[in-house]
Amino acid sequence: MTIGIAGIGGLGTLGIKLAKALGHTVVAISSSFNKKKLALEKGADLYAASSDKESMAAVAGTIDLILNTISVNHDVNLYTALLAKKGTIVQFGLISKPQEIPMAQTIFNKTTIAGSAIGGIKETQEVLDLCAKHGIFSDVKIITADKIAEAWESLEKSNADALRFVIDIRRRA
Repeated sequence: MTIGIAGIGGLGTLGIKLAKALGHTVVAISSSFNKKKLALEKGADLYAASSDKESMAAVAGTIDLILNTISVNHDVNLYTALLAKKGTIVQFGLISKPQEIPMAQTIFNKTTIAGSAIGGIKETQEVLDLCAKHGIFSDVKIITADKIAEAWESLEKSNADALRFVIDIRRRA
């Protein structure tokens, strides 16, 4: 199965690792080529930039499942066009803008659009067990409280390294 991960941030890079651990071919999808190296280092087999027609055309119609982690307003149709027949896109990123979906494409290709926020206790435990088995961890940087401004600045710029910051309140700067 080919799995696409849209949005190469903290959740997206974790998605790449999990999909690879499950034996899937992974296509990382981001808005530009800025995170290509990162995505490939995390295990992606292919990379597409939604701003680049050629890279998107190269994977169009080939992805069985897209996990869309993008949580800013965007056109989901850029990603539905990548789905194979009977493919599914699952929206994880909550966006505020309504989306227009091309129904003819959805109907004739028998694609599905779904949404999910979080699994239950059983599903969460299954993912934790999989992570433990394969040594998969979130990419985090532990900081002290005096580094919050620097962390925020990094996130505002681009979060190019897709890190999530964890504030250790027990340590002193």
